[in-house]
Amino acid sequence: MIALIAQRIAQAIVVLFVVSVLAFLLSTQIGDPVASILGLQATPADRMALNARLGLDDPWPVRYLAFLSDVLRGDWGISYATQRPVAELVVERLPATLELAGVALVFSLGVGLPIGIYAAIHRGRPLADAILSLTVVGVSVPTFVIAILLIFVFSVVLGWLPSFGRGEVVQIGWWTTGLLTPSGLASLIMPAAALAVSQVALVARLVRAEMIEVLRTDYIRFARARGLKPRVIHLSLALRNTLIPVITVSGIQLGFLFAFAVVAEAVFQWPGIGMLFLQALGSTDVPVISAVLLLTAAFFVAVNMIVDLLYAVVDPRLRAGGATGRPAGA
Repeated sequence: MIALIAQRIAQAIVVLFVVSVLAFLLSTQIGDPVASILGLQATPADRMALNARLGLDDPWPVRYLAFLSDVLRGDWGISYATQRPVAELVVERLPATLELAGVALVFSLGVGLPIGIYAAIHRGRPLADAILSLTVVGVSVPTFVIAILLIFVFSVVLGWLPSFGRGEVVQIGWWTTGLLTPSGLASLIMPAAALAVSQVALVARLVRAEMIEVLRTDYIRFARARGLKPRVIHLSLALRNTLIPVITVSGIQLGFLFAFAVVAEAVFQWPGIGMLFLQALGSTDVPVISAVLLLTAAFFVAVNMIVDLLYAVVDPRLRAGGATGRPAGA
């Protein structure tokens, strides 16, 4: 187990290093930060002075080492657009995106698991086949199309839910949440649903496929021969082994929802990390762009590391297999 943890940490360091290089190189190729700060009417002298102050005249290796040193110290620089510390901007926007991604994940698992279980147990029946067909539609339709349809139905036609914004939020320390207010909850429903639809379909199809395979195993046949009730076989024996790959997919889902919440945030004007990234792209705010890219990569790495460790806890074969991540004897 210790070897597995060490291996995952080493992999995480390599991934974050590569992402930091890519984020730095990308930031050097996006627009002209001097023009973004001073405007197009700035004099050449002002431009040269700002270039020197920002270190933009230094060679790329020197600039990258300075960038990496600042990041490791927790200094993500100053936003070119707002002249505020980037860390402050990220802390302000992070709760909104985490809340959105977390609720979307709960929604996808809460709906996808029962649908997948039903489709596996009753495969071949008309309703199960209809559910399977709907999951194909859910995977195929883009998130922004689902978001627009939800706005049209529930905001324009029915007038039940707000079409943009986060609603009223409550401050708990540095964290802000809309889960404790009626308007916050109402504002969260459609963005989370739009973000979760494709994930519901993914979870349902995965659970169905895995459970069908588990139901064909010898120990399930033995349980049936012993006369155990179908409910016990399906929900106790089969579901337990079905959930092992679902743990892995759930971690990937959470990273996906965090990274790609930008689509839902743009449509619903949700004030999260995704909107911050889009605004930074529009104003060539290089420090913010780099910070968001690094934060997203770190989130993915952290979630995947936690999932790997949980997977090892659930499946003893991984612990026996050591750092290779394979069962003993494999």
